[in-house]
Amino acid sequence: MPLAAVTENVDLYWDQFLASLPANDQPPAGYSGSDSFGFTEDDAREIAALVLSGTKTATGSLLWSYEADSKQMPRAGDYWIVTKGRDDPACVVQTTEVRVIPFDQVTADYARDGGEGDLSLEGWREMYWRYIVSECRRIARAPREQAPLVMERFRVVYSEPLRPGT
Repeated sequence: MPLAAVTENVDLYWDQFLASLPANDQPPAGYSGSDSFGFTEDDAREIAALVLSGTKTATGSLLWSYEADSKQMPRAGDYWIVTKGRDDPACVVQTTEVRVIPFDQVTADYARDGGEGDLSLEGWREMYWRYIVSECRRIARAPREQAPLVMERFRVVYSEPLRPGT
């Protein structure tokens, strides 16, 4: 459940990541944005730690939100920056898979790979239903069990701390 926030430190962090790549590597053209997971700053810090530890390797967003916000859907190969809040980059990740799955058809492996709560499908569904209801309220849609979710898998590709003056 990413919440977008592009900031000065995020841009500096992207530059730091690019500088870390071997000189003969073709650098990525850019990154698709930055995201802090959860509903609060505390959530963002806690969930960023799950990403850094490798516990969280998947996430999901409501397809209707992309449509309402005229945002491009993620694609495999996209890079983005996970933050521990608005201006505190934690790592660079790369999307490895994107699938649109109705909420009521999401499987236990996504719940486990989502890395939050007790890792159960039941716990995941409770958490994501709150997210769906909240997003549907924001975009003036009625929540429903078949709500289409954009399910992403990702991998951490860079996790060095932001260096001052980078």
